Amino acid sequence: MLTRTKRETLTFRHPFSLKGVDRRLAAGEYEVATDEELIEGLSFPVYRRVATMILLPAGAGQLFSIEMVDVDPADLAEAHERDQAVQATATSTVKPRAP
Repeated sequence: MLTRTKRETLTFRHPFSLKGVDRRLAAGEYEVATDEELIEGLSFPVYRRVATMILLPAGAGQLFSIEMVDVDPADLAEAHERDQAVQATATSTVKPRAP
């Protein structure tokens, strides 16, 4: 089967957690790779997701290592939405001072 990989960078402004990752992750930019395979036999191209992975800096003591972790895309999206909501709430609650 024909496969493709889509890559995107997600920015987290606050520390966050993901199911399947045994540590809290620092705020920052994270590369996410999604592998999809072509469903053959249709009259138009359709791909289905077969894996979603996030690239993480390896644990303490391994400065130059990167770990690729398989994640649930719904869990990743939920963590990112929570992070963005915290940022939006913090921004909307700051009121300018009167002169």
